[in-house]
Amino acid sequence: MKTNGYAALRCDAPLEPFSFERRDLRPNDVAMEVLYTGVCHSDLHQARNDWGWSQYPIVPGHEIVGRVTEVGTEVKHYKRGDHVAVGCMVDSCLACDQCRKGEEQLCRFACTQTYNDKDRITGEPTYGGYSKHLVVREEFVLRVPDGLDLSRAAPLLCAGITTYSPLRKWNVGPGSRVGVIGLGGLGHMAVKLAAGLGADVTVLSRTADKEADARSLGADRLLVSTDEAAMGKAMSGFDLIIDTVPVKHDLMPYLPLLDVDGTLVIVGQLGPLDEMSSLPLLMGRRRVAGSPIGGIAETQEMLDFCAKKNILPECEMIRMDGINGAFERMERADVRYRFVIDMASLDAPGAT
Repeated sequence: MKTNGYAALRCDAPLEPFSFERRDLRPNDVAMEVLYTGVCHSDLHQARNDWGWSQYPIVPGHEIVGRVTEVGTEVKHYKRGDHVAVGCMVDSCLACDQCRKGEEQLCRFACTQTYNDKDRITGEPTYGGYSKHLVVREEFVLRVPDGLDLSRAAPLLCAGITTYSPLRKWNVGPGSRVGVIGLGGLGHMAVKLAAGLGADVTVLSRTADKEADARSLGADRLLVSTDEAAMGKAMSGFDLIIDTVPVKHDLMPYLPLLDVDGTLVIVGQLGPLDEMSSLPLLMGRRRVAGSPIGGIAETQEMLDFCAKKNILPECEMIRMDGINGAFERMERADVRYRFVIDMASLDAPGAT
């Protein structure tokens, strides 16, 4: 299947129109027209090779909402016209202990990423949702629930599940005390989801100027992390803190805020962190953990929960040809809170 998209051809160049072939459908594949694609900060990192493993060309995009156009002969759960979604992975072994318990993101043999990865069968590169069409194994396709706004649902496939998964893993519900560090694409979803689960939610920010935004998203309060007196009063006040900051930073100010057996979960930064003392961990039996996305069943649960509670990301719609400007704005943190590409804006480019 010939299709069009936008690709990074090297780390120091803007994204540009790119034509390529999607694979023919296998018996268990679903083909879709991509309607909306979220713009994740990791798209920028991968396009710029910030993590050191990018292989070009890269067609980014792993927050994808689309419409089924064709299904393979063995597909059981989808038909033409269904509204569907695809997140950060498109395959796994489905046989290891982690896959069998619905944790495909932790596949012992590594799940196949939606882009900048290799197809498990052919070894050809995977290309993501900055394109008009996508072909995905049925087991990694999600159903978009009725009533969920298609134009705003895409960021749920990464920002949503990345923050929902630790909330569920650490059993957040009524009475839970949750802190959220950072109020960007991930952070604003963490606030909405934690509030939707019934938790008492505090946003932790270096300045007080985000308090109105935090409350409008569902937070009960904002705690200024540079206010030593306020931080002192908040000691041992949280059961779970979700750290969404996407750059290297110091964890030490936040660890004393955890109660006994409390956990700080890192979901934002991939790479080095500032040096940390073990003292607050040992003295309070506190933990620092990491969490990636969730499995397919948990992601479907999250979509259904968001439809039931009418929880959606705050989005700014852009055209596909506006992606480079969006990347520049993301570097300046100039977005509230997530860009979504309307893929109807993608004109057919010439072959690249």
